[in-house]
Amino acid sequence: MPPQLRSLPPIWRETLLPTAAAGLFVDPIFRGHGMPAGHGRPLLLIPGYLAGDRSLATMSGWLQRAGYRTERAGIRLNVGCGGETVARLEQRLEQLYEASGGRRVAIVGQSRGGAHARALAGRRPELVSGVVTLGSPLLDPLMVHPLVRMNVELVGRLGMLGVPGLLRAACRDGACCEPLRENLRAPLPTHVGYVSIYSRNDGIVDWRSCLDPGARHVEVDTTHLGMGFHAPTYREIAAALRGFRDAELGAESFDAPLAAVA
Repeated sequence: MPPQLRSLPPIWRETLLPTAAAGLFVDPIFRGHGMPAGHGRPLLLIPGYLAGDRSLATMSGWLQRAGYRTERAGIRLNVGCGGETVARLEQRLEQLYEASGGRRVAIVGQSRGGAHARALAGRRPELVSGVVTLGSPLLDPLMVHPLVRMNVELVGRLGMLGVPGLLRAACRDGACCEPLRENLRAPLPTHVGYVSIYSRNDGIVDWRSCLDPGARHVEVDTTHLGMGFHAPTYREIAAALRGFRDAELGAESFDAPLAAVA
């Protein structure tokens, strides 16, 4: 086992999720205090590995109450080929952009979903206002707890045997995911915000894999699963969305005719 993986926090900490959730539900941020108004701004939510859209239902409800137009990823279980998944997400991103009157879309992705979000922004930056990743292994998708890696490898073998809907072992270096890897490496234009939220107490993903040099790094004190139900993490998401909004409004003002801003 690589030395960096031996230093991962114990995976049993992920069972503390109910504690994080209990704290969130009584925190002012969950009631909208300190949350920038969405005013109908579009936002796409992408769940993590072995999770589906329902895993982000609490976060989606919070964002909707603040006025954001949230869209699900259409994922029941995020275990498919990354290249194929991002291709489908690109179509959903286009539809949300058009349905919102050409307003650029913010994307929030947890774990593997964050890597998908970053790839989408690299592929279609003209449609994206910013990306927030939560505990996402951006630098190496397999810098994860050994038990999780074993699960990924098992799923990959089943995919190679032809089980439909599963990623394949060949996805790591194969042609199916080469565009995805290129999108992850593609530099983002300045108008696309990029925030990577991570925790040293993450029991699933090695936090060092979250430190994409192109992102603004924000550390929180919770577990991997807890990020979806952690009040301080929600405050950091709110801060990121405020930054995306302010950058977008600044660009709109800069691009507007002089008569409109006089």
